Amino acid sequence: MSRKLSTRAKVVLYGVLLVLCVPFVFPTWWMATSSLKPAADVFAFPPSLFPDSPSLRAYEKVFDLQPFGQQYFNSMYVAVVVTLGTLAVSSLAGYSFARIRFRGQNVLFLVVLTGLLIPSEVTIVPLFQMFHGWGMVDTHWPLILVPVLGAPSVLATFIMRQFFIALPGELEEAARMDGLGRFAVYYRIALPLARPALAAVGIFTFLHSWNLYLEPIVYLSTPEMFTLPQALTQYVDAYGGPMWNVQLAAASLTALPVLAVFVFAQRQFVEGLAHTGLK
Repeated sequence: MSRKLSTRAKVVLYGVLLVLCVPFVFPTWWMATSSLKPAADVFAFPPSLFPDSPSLRAYEKVFDLQPFGQQYFNSMYVAVVVTLGTLAVSSLAGYSFARIRFRGQNVLFLVVLTGLLIPSEVTIVPLFQMFHGWGMVDTHWPLILVPVLGAPSVLATFIMRQFFIALPGELEEAARMDGLGRFAVYYRIALPLARPALAAVGIFTFLHSWNLYLEPIVYLSTPEMFTLPQALTQYVDAYGGPMWNVQLAAASLTALPVLAVFVFAQRQFVEGLAHTGLK
């Protein structure tokens, strides 16, 4: 039987939680406020929580020094396409491994899972040579095809498989008795029920693509093709030193979609992982 916390216990609990959140909130607050300071005040000691004379000049330089708007669009559309592609591939593969019985099914699934054990740094050179031979270097195709068909999609397939295994078999049997084919059962019965798992896969896939850094610096060389993680490294002065307030301004703009995803979709993310049986 549950009992309600007393007022004193609530005060203590909220106080402890407030103290524990400081190490997580302070870096974000410092990034946002420092982007409003002159470069000389960024590393002032002790650090100030509020800028003395806030200015948006650093945000203006973000767009003056780089085609930041185009780079922002690049990251957004690549992340959206990768997310949609991963959802399609992983849901089909997960349903196949969970609901279709065929010879060597478990062995094949184990082979697919080994893709999670191979670091991306190991395959980056042969992948570069392959895409170079196809004339896809300095395009966004490698940033789309590798995640959709690579390790991120393998993890998504595993999550979707775990969810589809838990679906009652009676649902599929009733659909087959009504005359639905295999794909119709997947599309009209299993997929609508898999919304929590799809939400979890969509969230972590979008964030992974949004924060991707190694592949863009390998495949892309034109500033207009850059994605945001690569673009953040380009804000330097004439001597090659970082322009801290400008970099922090660009980083603040870059973090907005990530914060929005966590704020508005955290419940779906937790529920999706819970439904797959993962801890």
